Amino acid sequence: MEYNTTRNKLAMREYGRHVQKMIEYIQTIEDPEKRQKNVYEVIELMGFLNPHLKNVEDFRHKLWDHLFFISDFKLEVESPYPIPTRESLKTKPEPIPYPKRISKHAHLGKNLEDIINIALKEQDPEKREALANTIAYYMKLTYSNWHKEIVQDDAIQSELNEITNGQLAFTNTPSVKAFRPMERSNIPKRNKFQKSNNNRRNDRNGNGNSNGNYKKKRY
Repeated sequence: MEYNTTRNKLAMREYGRHVQKMIEYIQTIEDPEKRQKNVYEVIELMGFLNPHLKNVEDFRHKLWDHLFFISDFKLEVESPYPIPTRESLKTKPEPIPYPKRISKHAHLGKNLEDIINIALKEQDPEKREALANTIAYYMKLTYSNWHKEIVQDDAIQSELNEITNGQLAFTNTPSVKAFRPMERSNIPKRNKFQKSNNNRRNDRNGNGNSNGNYKKKRY
């Protein structure tokens, strides 16, 4: 019986012990053709065990990289992709550069700033006007998401003039409903005894009885 304490460490847990043993067995095969044939079968099994990787770009390429990683880069087979090395898999990705320029209108977002630049470069008057109306609508929508009160069109146009130096003006009044959370003070409070009292009063008056023969009780 083989215990886990006597086994070597699993290189990739998601493929399990059996796949690692198969790869270790393939390394002992001396016939190159037979070794290559077995490698293709193991690749298919690895893809079957991880179906979520099928939606990942370069799915087959990743499987081959995992194959060589599990074999500790000692497997001598032909690969349809560049054979990775230990150093290539340990390289860190390049850091993502952050924008050095801070926008004065960060509350509107970088996308709106890009659309404004496109609108300023547009030569067609109709397209330029349509872009200005879209920008004004988005500005009003952004404002209504963070404020309860309704923003006036003059405020939108004033801010748009500040951003574009008066080069853009919208003609279609953007209509955006303001966010109005329901306040508990405006909800009428219902008395839990109201319904029962009304029913008791109707019963005493004989209204609750369909025959009208209900006798009043003396207290």
